[in-house]
Amino acid sequence: MMKQPRTSGAMTLILVGLFGTIAGGQTTITNPVAPDGHDPWVIQSEGTYYYCYSHRGRIWVNQGRTIQDAVQFEGKPVWRPERGRPYSRELWAPELHRLAGRWYIYVAADDGKNENHRMYVLQARTDDPTEPFEFKGKIADATDKWAIDATVLEHKGRLYFIWSGWEGNVNVRQNLYIAPMKDPLSINGPRSLISQPEYDWEKIGTPLVNEGPEILKHEDDVFIIYSASGSWTDNYCLGQLRLVGADPLDPSAWEKKKTPVFGATATVFGPGHASFTKSPDGTEDWIVYHAAKHQGAGWDRNTRMQRFTWDTEGHPCFGYPVSENIEITAPSAP
Repeated sequence: MMKQPRTSGAMTLILVGLFGTIAGGQTTITNPVAPDGHDPWVIQSEGTYYYCYSHRGRIWVNQGRTIQDAVQFEGKPVWRPERGRPYSRELWAPELHRLAGRWYIYVAADDGKNENHRMYVLQARTDDPTEPFEFKGKIADATDKWAIDATVLEHKGRLYFIWSGWEGNVNVRQNLYIAPMKDPLSINGPRSLISQPEYDWEKIGTPLVNEGPEILKHEDDVFIIYSASGSWTDNYCLGQLRLVGADPLDPSAWEKKKTPVFGATATVFGPGHASFTKSPDGTEDWIVYHAAKHQGAGWDRNTRMQRFTWDTEGHPCFGYPVSENIEITAPSAP
């Protein structure tokens, strides 16, 4: 529990509104847990949560003992691109990963023109992910097409790169692709198409969008939870792929759920681009996502979180996004 300083009565009310109340030893929180945020990426390591985000032309990493403390724009800048480079502008959806004993950040960037977005990789200079990272270069398959929102799947001793990309050179449709990785810095095989917008709930907004793929594992199952429809619309939502075959590079090895697994309500709009983590004591699963601040807000978003469970067939049950200012029990702590 966060140690609170002595406060006046008015300040106490403010703190209660931000961080919840304490009743029966359990702390509560309310959404949004951060007033601003986009494409939230949270990773837990050795009891600490790290939040990797882009802000003011830089990549930042914040840390906290709780998820809600970590997902704030209060971190340290770990990388700023040089000016005039193909990767100097529009830093989108950075993700912090620990692979082969080192920290890496994968981020989409361009030169100010969206059609030039590609994926780039940074490598930590120390074992502390809040310290500066070193630029290592572009990471792409042989086609070198438009690419954003990459993540990494570790599966049976191998690494796979998964991202949202264009089939050609025109912004018609964003698909999900996968390719084998030689190491955390490079791809060493062709890309395979594993998802494209096909259902009505994936086709709201133009161009058509499948993006923000994120890995979710449960027991022996591997899922990709991805974002569908335009991120600028109120109908942005989450879809699901489940690995049902032996080879992740085989498109037929992925089974798509025919309905969204998390979507808008009468009070929450455009929930999407999620990441997943455990409670501090490791007993609960939590989804961290962004949503529009109000109906029609588009890319004006904030960060939210809530607990989810699993059904009898091993599928995640996210339920519906919890409305603002509704108290929910905070992640369970030791």
